[in-house]
Amino acid sequence: MSKRNTQSAKTAARERLRVEREKQAKKDKAKRQLVVAGAIVGVLAIGAGAGYLIMQAGEPDYWKAAAKDTLVKPANSSGENGTTVVIGEDSAKKTLKLYEDPRCPACASFEQGLGSTIEKDVKDGKYKVQFIGATFLDRSLSGEGSRNALSALGAALNVSPEAFLTYKSQLYSAKYHPQESKDTFKEDSYLIEVADQVKELKGNKEFQKNVKEGTYDRWALEMAETFDKNKDDVTGTPALVMDGKKVTGANGQGSPGSVEEYNAAMDQALKG
Repeated sequence: MSKRNTQSAKTAARERLRVEREKQAKKDKAKRQLVVAGAIVGVLAIGAGAGYLIMQAGEPDYWKAAAKDTLVKPANSSGENGTTVVIGEDSAKKTLKLYEDPRCPACASFEQGLGSTIEKDVKDGKYKVQFIGATFLDRSLSGEGSRNALSALGAALNVSPEAFLTYKSQLYSAKYHPQESKDTFKEDSYLIEVADQVKELKGNKEFQKNVKEGTYDRWALEMAETFDKNKDDVTGTPALVMDGKKVTGANGQGSPGSVEEYNAAMDQALKG
């Protein structure tokens, strides 16, 4: 495994990013002073360039490097890049697509209210669930928690589908899910702390090693791209889709907000 996939390398990359941001801030200030008397077109051009540099600075160097790492697919995944994650009985005829971003507070509320219902339905063979992970909150809020948590979920999936589901539930739990503005999931130590609540992951040295070394970081990026390029017209999370149709609450907009709404929506989806 490449040295850059160690926790110390991640920390070093973040420190380099901080230094570069400080340098860029000084350059931007100097540019602003130089163009005060310039033409409007010139000001706009410089502003656009500065915006591009700021956007680039918001992308941690570590993840740019991770995108070039060798792809390691978790066990219990399928598809060209291992980004097809389907859990459930083979006999289940229908598959429910579930789109979620690890940092998403609405996803946390959804999981806390309906996660156990979905798990029971899957266990009972009513349908299978295909999980599609997103990381757009890392872009909109800045940070890397969504990608890091998604990578850890890949490590859990490598252990077993059950470990994956239970770990996902813990990450979204009221006890462990951070506020949207806090990038707590960027810390490997925190992800391992949450994993210790899962029987199959507690003290699991291989799982911990995969989280710390970023074994599934490239996979997390591939999964995020699967979300970004989805053909279900999903742009936010949580989102549910069955047979190409969104499964929504009574208002026909967002996801079901209660067990009653969910059961009613799924009854219709399963009949379709």
